[in-house]
Order: sequence, then structure tokens, then C-alpha cells
Amino acid sequence: MYKIMSRETLVPNNHLFKIEAPAVARKACAGQFVVIMIDDKGERIPLTIADWDREEGSITIVFMEVGVTTRKLAQLKTGDSIANFIGPLGEPSHIEKFGTVVCVGGGVGVAPIFPIARALKEAGNKIISIIGTRSKDLLFWEDRVREVSDSLTVTTDDGSYGRKALVTEPLKELLEGAEKIDRVVAIGPAIMMKFCAKTTEPFAVPTTVSLNPIMVDGTGMCGCCRVEVGGETKFTCVDGPEFDGHLVDWDLLFARQRIYIDEEKHAMECACGEVASHG
Repeated sequence: MYKIMSRETLVPNNHLFKIEAPAVARKACAGQFVVIMIDDKGERIPLTIADWDREEGSITIVFMEVGVTTRKLAQLKTGDSIANFIGPLGEPSHIEKFGTVVCVGGGVGVAPIFPIARALKEAGNKIISIIGTRSKDLLFWEDRVREVSDSLTVTTDDGSYGRKALVTEPLKELLEGAEKIDRVVAIGPAIMMKFCAKTTEPFAVPTTVSLNPIMVDGTGMCGCCRVEVGGETKFTCVDGPEFDGHLVDWDLLFARQRIYIDEEKHAMECACGEVASHG
């Protein structure tokens, strides 16, 4: 069992858990993820590692309530335990001195972009960060991202904070500017990552995205997380989760993400019905 050392609600429906997992913390790197099960009958879900403390033996995860499992997870309290916490899984982010790197985080993707930006900064890169949410009340970790960035632009869809824009707008302006951009890393909703990649493609700037397809075992055996990259089938859990955004078949990814929508809706309705009957 893996103990919840602390928990925090960052913004509505987005939560931070610090989990006691010393074996995972010893080897965790930016860009990797864990697979968790709340109990022995629970669903296995992947969550990107947002931070770690090797001395404390802790892993920080940030997640959004989107389905039955994440809703159950959000109900756990400090001192509770999770049955399984497997990781670190996936390939770490490719970290080296590229030059000037733009790190783009959208929504809950701000959490996993933070350790990548930090690692790239430590490697000697200039970090220009862009983070965006739908509105001010959904923004978190602005201070953390700012600490590891040479400059930071915050956008909101509704203009309630920072600049009223999608993240692709300041990204395009940077690409059109005088300063050479050597690499872009984008993490967030799949549609956001697609359009970040589409924005950088005409400029031939290498663009890394972190994919989030349906995943079960996390070891490459089940095949659920397969994606098409450059015309080849890849397994996100072992070949990724990071890939060249210019080579991803985004339409196929979107289609596979929607394959269980009816089942997910039914599961949520059943869970809500159980809560109502016990209320």
C-alpha cells in the first residue's frame, strides 16, 4: 500500500497528491509516469509524474476528475493509501542543451511541463514558458513555472487573467520573432498539442508532445496505448509518452480516445446512482 502523505485541491476538480513511494522516487525522471490502482478491484490509470523528492521518498501527482476512478481518487484523504503505484514508466524526457526552448502547458498539463522545464533549465537552456487555461480559477503553479523560466506568458481563453488568447498565439509570435527558437515542448489536451505542433511545423522547429491515449498495463503488452507516429505503430507506455508532434497521427489518436465514451458515461451514471442511493 502506498500512503498519501499530503493532498491539496489546486483548483476546482484538479488535485495534488504527494505519495510515499521511495522506490519510484529514487528513479523518477522528468517526462515519466506511474500507473495506479486505488484498490485491488480498481481500474489502472496512468498519471504523469509532476515532481519527486528522493530524500523524502515521495512522488507528486496532479490529476483532474474526469471519470469514475479519478473521482474516487479525489475522495481519498491524507493518511489513506493506494493499493498499487507502479513506476516510473515510459522514457524520460530528452534533456540536453538545445539553446532556447519554449515550454507550453495547457490546463492540467502545467503540472508535467514543470519538471521538464526545470530539467531543461538545469541543462543550460533558456526557457520561455507559456501556460494557459480556460479561466483564472483553473490556473495553478504559475509561481513554480515562473521560477524555472527566463520568461513566462499566461493566457486564458476568457481573458480573466493574463493575456486573452490561446497558447498557440504567443507561440506563433515567438516563432516569428528575431530570437531563434531551438525546440518546443507542449503538454496539455490533445487538441492543444496538435495545434501547437501545427503552429511550429512551418518553422521546422522540433516539437515534443506527451501523449495520453487509453492505457492498461503500462508495459507494452496490452496494446491499448498504440499510436501512429511517422507511419509506424508505437506503444505510448514504452516508446513514449513523448513523441515528435509533427509525426503524430492526431486524427487516429482522437478516434481512439473516444472509443469507450459510451462505457465511460455509463460507469459515471452508475457511480452517481450509487452515491445518490447512499445519500
